[in-house]
Amino acid sequence: MFDVLIYLFETYIHNEIEIFIDHDKLASDLMDIGFQKKDIYNALIWLKRLVDYQSELTFSVPSVSDKFPVRIYTKEESQRLNFDCRGFLLFLEQLQVLNLDTREIVIDSVMALDIEEFDLEELKWVVLMVLFNIPSCIDAYSKLEDILFNVNEEFILH
Repeated sequence: MFDVLIYLFETYIHNEIEIFIDHDKLASDLMDIGFQKKDIYNALIWLKRLVDYQSELTFSVPSVSDKFPVRIYTKEESQRLNFDCRGFLLFLEQLQVLNLDTREIVIDSVMALDIEEFDLEELKWVVLMVLFNIPSCIDAYSKLEDILFNVNEEFILH
């Protein structure tokens, strides 16, 4: 399923190609490429959930002077998101790329995927997809792209 999401993001979404294809045609095209029907179906459901999150957002962005609340991860979340992943999420919060709401959407999105343990690269893709799919997060998405693709010394952790 994750491979399908990455393919869709790189091929259609990130390249800003207009896709007004019905799900059956898209699923057929993806099966022709070699993806499994179950993975395609699950990926499309996962993307629909991202759209559904938009109506639920409250956007409680903390100011720079606010202390960031500590996120206590459940056992399942800790197993799926290793120490590096959890540290990266905190890092993105501190840079104000993620706020409390978008962090929770990222965590929920990770938990909805069929990957037992995420590595940092997979998490970066999920964060990019989440931010890209929330229209009011375009600045955060651009900032994350700069961090990930245009390595800048100010963003390097020592």
